[in-house]
Formats: sequence, structure tokens, C-alpha cells
Amino acid sequence: MFLVTGLGNPTKEYEFTPHNAGYIFVDMLREYLLGNSDLDVSDWINEKKLFLSDICRVKKEGELIGILQKPLTYMNNSGSAVNLLTEKYPINQYILVHDDLDIPLGKYKVQRGRSPKDHKGVLSVERVLKERDFLRVRLGIDNREERDIDGERYVLMPYNREELEVLKNTIISSISVFLTQADMF
Repeated sequence: MFLVTGLGNPTKEYEFTPHNAGYIFVDMLREYLLGNSDLDVSDWINEKKLFLSDICRVKKEGELIGILQKPLTYMNNSGSAVNLLTEKYPINQYILVHDDLDIPLGKYKVQRGRSPKDHKGVLSVERVLKERDFLRVRLGIDNREERDIDGERYVLMPYNREELEVLKNTIISSISVFLTQADMF
């Protein structure tokens, strides 16, 4: 069974910020699966009490084959939500989707075991899983060229309409590459 975790922050104020690229990805992946597969894909279900997450279950012929997850713990504590799911379900393929300030907006990387070194959400997940060798979708978010702003502030500032459109187009491109490399179905 697979688990795809999209990192982000749960409240409305962070909805379209660079730090929520992982949430936006899993939302768009869910929509893609609904329209382009014969899989049974649930709505997002708030399971904060049990899993500290919003969960989307993916079934094939009635059998649960995967879960999409949006941790509700805030970015830096995402590992605690991942831990609850990996303790409950026999996960044999884990995929982490997150924003990456080392990559410009409009670019992405799908790779194993590589991520920005100071991303606290990623570090939280790695500590819980006690490994780094899992597939990651690293979504480029950096668009600070003309702005004098540090990364910690930048990732929490809402994107403008054009930037959000670039991110969504990047996610659309990354989903097909991701699905090929993940080989989940």
C-alpha cells in the first residue's frame, strides 16, 4: 500500500502560500485520479482525532491500495501525523511531496533521498521514518529575485495569481512523472 504525504499548514491563511505546495499537489493528484483512472477515490475526510490529518483513501476493486495525506499538525510537526498512519497501515511505498526553496518556481524534481537540508517538515518526517531513502516530489517555490526577503518569511506569504498559476502548471507536469516513477498501481 502507498502513502503520499503532501506537506503544508492547515489554516486558511496559509492556503496558497509557497509552504503549502505539498497540499496543493495532493489535492490536484486526487482530482487527476478521479478523472484519469478506474480507482475509487474518496473525498477528503478530516481524521484529526485518529491521524492528525485530512485523509483521502484510494481503492481498487474494493481493496484499499493507498492513502493521500495532508497532516494537520503544521509543517514542522508533520512527522507525528505520518507516524500515526505508518503504525496503522502496512505501507510499502512512501512518497513525500513538499516545497523546495532550492528550486525556482516553475521547476520540480522527483527523486529518492534528496531534499533541502533545513526543511523542518521534511526533517520531522525523516526522524519518524528513521530513513531518507523514499521518493520525494520537490516542488520549486523560489521566486524572490526582486524581493529582499528571507526564506522563512517568504514561504508563508500568499502567492499572487500568476505565481499560483505557475505552481499549478508545474504540479500538472510533475504528476505524470511522479506516477511513472512511483509505480503505485
